[in-house]
Amino acid sequence: MPSTAGSTTPTGAAARPEQPDRVRRFSPAERLVHRATGVLMLLCLASAACLYLGPLAQLVGRRYLVATVHEWSGILLPLPFLLGLFSAAFRADLRRLNRFAPYDREWLRAVRRRRTWPEARPAGKFNAGQKLYAGWIAGAVLVMASTGLLMWFTGLLPSVSRTSAIFVHDLLAWAIAFVVSGHLRKALRDPESRRGMRTGYVSRAWAERHHSRWLPEDRADA
Repeated sequence: MPSTAGSTTPTGAAARPEQPDRVRRFSPAERLVHRATGVLMLLCLASAACLYLGPLAQLVGRRYLVATVHEWSGILLPLPFLLGLFSAAFRADLRRLNRFAPYDREWLRAVRRRRTWPEARPAGKFNAGQKLYAGWIAGAVLVMASTGLLMWFTGLLPSVSRTSAIFVHDLLAWAIAFVVSGHLRKALRDPESRRGMRTGYVSRAWAERHHSRWLPEDRADA
């Protein structure tokens, strides 16, 4: 099998922690949370498209089944996150995602000015874009779940009309589809990042280039 950039060993051996040119990025629990959330999100978006878009609805049919898949995938979407809270590594990365450091503002300024990697964009384990994405998608999922429940149980909050819930739900669904497609596009352009989520390990060279503050901060916290 081919070797990755910054690595002298085959990718199949990337999961061995004793390799000095590889660093651990994600624990098994974190990878399971990410995969389960991704599957549920894609099921939710795909079933929504089949319900909302006429040509797809006619092609797929089985509207009741599609609606059931959409409802339950939406209800279950927060479950991987809640189970992930039992993992210390997952909780540690949540703290990282919730902490906006001064160099994150530098990263955002560099993005606005379209400057290049890596010196112009210092980042910790997660860059500012990933932190903003995580916060936005978490809030969006909560709003989607709330409006979905209001559409399902119309008497849950009498002060909120079903029409209003549908409007917010549909509008936010389009925004989520757009943002998630951008997330997937970025992931497809970075094979080492995908390898980190798949195996848990990335090359040290990649970590030092794209997340220059991560390893020094981990050593300081140890």
